[in-house]
Amino acid sequence: MKKILFILLLLLAGISLHAQNEPGGKFITKYRAVPNNYNFWIYTPDDYEPGGHPLPLIIFLHGKSLCGTDLNKVKRYGVLNAIERGKYIPTFVLAPQNPGGSWNPQKLYALLEWMEANYPIDSTRVYVLGMSLGGYGTMDFAGTYPDKIAAAMALCGGTTLSDSQKDGLGRLPMWIMHGTADRAVPVSCSKTVVEYLKKNKKDSLLRYWWLPGASHGILARLFCLQKTYDWLFTHCLKDSPRVVDRSFDITMDDIKTTYEELKWSQDMFEDD
Repeated sequence: MKKILFILLLLLAGISLHAQNEPGGKFITKYRAVPNNYNFWIYTPDDYEPGGHPLPLIIFLHGKSLCGTDLNKVKRYGVLNAIERGKYIPTFVLAPQNPGGSWNPQKLYALLEWMEANYPIDSTRVYVLGMSLGGYGTMDFAGTYPDKIAAAMALCGGTTLSDSQKDGLGRLPMWIMHGTADRAVPVSCSKTVVEYLKKNKKDSLLRYWWLPGASHGILARLFCLQKTYDWLFTHCLKDSPRVVDRSFDITMDDIKTTYEELKWSQDMFEDD
């Protein structure tokens, strides 16, 4: 009898633990919702009510290792992964999957328009962040549509934009981060963008940080860091003039703490 009671208690404890770890909100997959475009995930938070008040939107762009046709890969790291690990993010999240090649800014803009047509999006609070290939996509998208994005964060990326197109990157708050020991995407890819904006005096809305000795994968931890979202959410298209928040920094101690809590492998994303 005692053995049966002990097993029941274990089962009940397991059920309780599972319930505590369940992410809030709803994950929705969309295939071919926008013709000739990316398939994508939508995340709606717990407090979302159809027809309710508008909510901000985060657009997450993944790296090369998550390309393909299996949408579940998009949850391997990034914003959706952070939510599944228990991170509370009270916004809509749009997470498209790139089948391969560079991210296309025009396709991403078409997805944004679809979201605005189908969900109550606060169009003054649209944010984009991405890593590696997604860092490239973030800069390409933000530089092409700077007046549609409240703020952007590009991790270990670069841009395919021409010099004249890079001017758009100076028109919105943007934070560029890159590890100096990145073996997958050299830090020079980000530095080239920063140097261009500084040389042409278009860096008033720019922040950048070169993480000393940091590898490619370490930046994935930023998706679970509260400061990442705090920084994004301080910006709004209604700000006139537009300003970049410099009131706080993200430090290596912040990143290391996130790493220790989540127990991610340091080399997990090295080939991203």
